[in-house]
Amino acid sequence: MRRLPVYFLIDVSESMVGEPIKQVEDGMRSIIQELRSDPYALETVFASVLAFAGKAKVLSPLTELYKFYPPIFPVGGGTSLGNALNFLMDDLDRNIRKTTAEVKGDWKPIIFLFTDGVPTDDPSKAIDRWNRNYRHGCSLIAVSLGNNADTALLGRLTENVLRLSKTDPHSFSEFFRWVTASVKTSSVSVCESSNDEIRLPSTGSINLEKVSPAESARPDENFAVVIGKCQTTGKPYLIKYAKRLSELGIEDSSGASPDDYKLVGAYPIDEASYNELSDGSLESPKVNTMSLIGQPACPCCGNQYGFVVCQCGHIFCAGRDGRCKCPWCGMEGELSDGPAGGMDVTRTRG
Repeated sequence: MRRLPVYFLIDVSESMVGEPIKQVEDGMRSIIQELRSDPYALETVFASVLAFAGKAKVLSPLTELYKFYPPIFPVGGGTSLGNALNFLMDDLDRNIRKTTAEVKGDWKPIIFLFTDGVPTDDPSKAIDRWNRNYRHGCSLIAVSLGNNADTALLGRLTENVLRLSKTDPHSFSEFFRWVTASVKTSSVSVCESSNDEIRLPSTGSINLEKVSPAESARPDENFAVVIGKCQTTGKPYLIKYAKRLSELGIEDSSGASPDDYKLVGAYPIDEASYNELSDGSLESPKVNTMSLIGQPACPCCGNQYGFVVCQCGHIFCAGRDGRCKCPWCGMEGELSDGPAGGMDVTRTRG
């Protein structure tokens, strides 16, 4: 049997925490459910999910549809696109069947790359390796989730660069229907005409636009994410702020400056999986607390104040009584107001 391999290479950096990760999980479930009802896809499609942040890992190996179960997505630190591309190419080398004199190999793999930010590594060598050895043997569709990805860089990988300009639940739902239609069309094509060139459906009815590869890069400055630790449980969590709340389907009533970051939410994370996918970089970008609008509750224990800054520079939670013991350094004290000009705190790179 000739397989049609379909890979999903998905950015799970800190800026994806919260609703974007949930929407991707829901979208993957809907894609698999729809494809299982299609006889052409059921006959040919094998799916795989690879996740990347500072590092990359296989969440679901290449599996036929009726055995495939959509994974739960972790979160990691960083957006190392170069690592992700090398990881993908190594996986292709291991798992794609080549055509020989005796047997026909797999159809041309289809790869959907979803990312919402700019790389935190230098992907140049990986891009060169891709273009030299893999580009013509694969169909890569690179999608910017929101307006922050470096579409000029993605254009060095493929002519199929698209942007999902709005990332509200309805836009995500329509986008994943489009992805499903793309895979269905390709499975019909290989079954009926042995043509494995990707045929993408029209994007006219959804908030998905094709981007010129020559478009200049956009800086990844629309999100600020910081990591905190629960004083009660010792578990870590991420606090996510954004500039363009309306694009996330969130009403912005803060009245703050357009250059300020407004609270999106706070989200508990699994420390082991976060560390596994993080690159351990020593770089420490900063953001001033005066630019962060909104105070979350702790998502782990419910303490009222989820953004308390210790003298050690780390963030943790505290309750109404104001008594504090930093879970990072062990320092004890009472809550007090910060300096008038705010404080610079470490933000994540994702």
